Amino acid sequence: MDRRSFIRKTGAAGVGAAAAAALAAPAIAQSSPKVTWRMTSSFPKSLDTIYGGAEVLAKMLSEATDGNFNVQVFAAGEIVPGLQAADATTAGTVEACHTVAYYYWGKNPTWALGAAVPFALNARGMNAWHYHGGGIELFNEFLGTQGLVGFPGGNTGVQMGGWFRKEINTVADMQGLKMRIGGFAGKVVEKLGVVPQQIAGGDIYPALEKGTIDAAEWVGPYDDEKLGFQKVAPYYYYPGWWEGGPTVHFMFNKAKYEELPAAYKSLLRTAAQAADADMLQKYDYKNPTAIKSLVANGAQLRPFSQEILQACFEKSNEVYAEMTANNPEFKKIWDSITGFRKDYYLNAQVAEYNYDTFMMIQQRNGKL
Repeated sequence: MDRRSFIRKTGAAGVGAAAAAALAAPAIAQSSPKVTWRMTSSFPKSLDTIYGGAEVLAKMLSEATDGNFNVQVFAAGEIVPGLQAADATTAGTVEACHTVAYYYWGKNPTWALGAAVPFALNARGMNAWHYHGGGIELFNEFLGTQGLVGFPGGNTGVQMGGWFRKEINTVADMQGLKMRIGGFAGKVVEKLGVVPQQIAGGDIYPALEKGTIDAAEWVGPYDDEKLGFQKVAPYYYYPGWWEGGPTVHFMFNKAKYEELPAAYKSLLRTAAQAADADMLQKYDYKNPTAIKSLVANGAQLRPFSQEILQACFEKSNEVYAEMTANNPEFKKIWDSITGFRKDYYLNAQVAEYNYDTFMMIQQRNGKL
């Protein structure tokens, strides 16, 4: 090959390479555009485990896109109050929120089904239903009517039953009890004579100390320890039957979500599922240390009696009957949950229950 022919051919190849590079660069830029969103949390920064779920998501999105998909997280109250997070996302005040759907049950009880309702599923059961039982799709069908898209973004595991100033042994002991308790569960215990109170987290301790309320539920050992409830209401009951596996959600403004490239949508779902798993793992790791510390500092653990649990179960079913009779959106999702719940607990009592029970016996015998 002569010198001039070689130069002509290599020159043409160089032009082709440059053209390919020019075409590729815009394609890459289009698939990884600069996106900056604001996410408002329903939680204060002091609750590092549950608030931290939003930070986990934001970090994953930024790292996976070289900083192109940036989510700025704001604590409750920095943009809007914590219980207005979903409303702000619907309105477009922010593009996203990290919240618990049952906060909005007063607008429509169907909201609560995406998170937790009395005597539903535990954390593993909720995750199984959400990811493989059609729960995410069913709940998004409802959220779509609110201008939202949502994905699970955390779980605390079964919560504690709360802090009481006196022992509660029978259903009769619940009569007239003033208790700080979340909305849906409040509707159930109200049927047993409890007077539910809506009190912000920071106001619970002084209300218990002054006797304004007789009891309060919060989350579980790790979060509860920070608030010092054992000093003013020493009886710590379990389980929190109204929150067997409460799912925290990432919710996104539907229009903004639809504007995202397909790759970003996929990444968002993946990061949300990772943050979902991460939160439960953190609680499982931190709660054991916290429960020991609480007991060492005065907390007196008490189980709810079977009489109380059974009465609460029956009253919960009364509430469900009322809601399914009048709310087709609620009925559709509740039917799906209960259809799975029966088989889930059939399976759970075989290998899992027996293994865990044996290991618990070994722990009590000091052999672990």
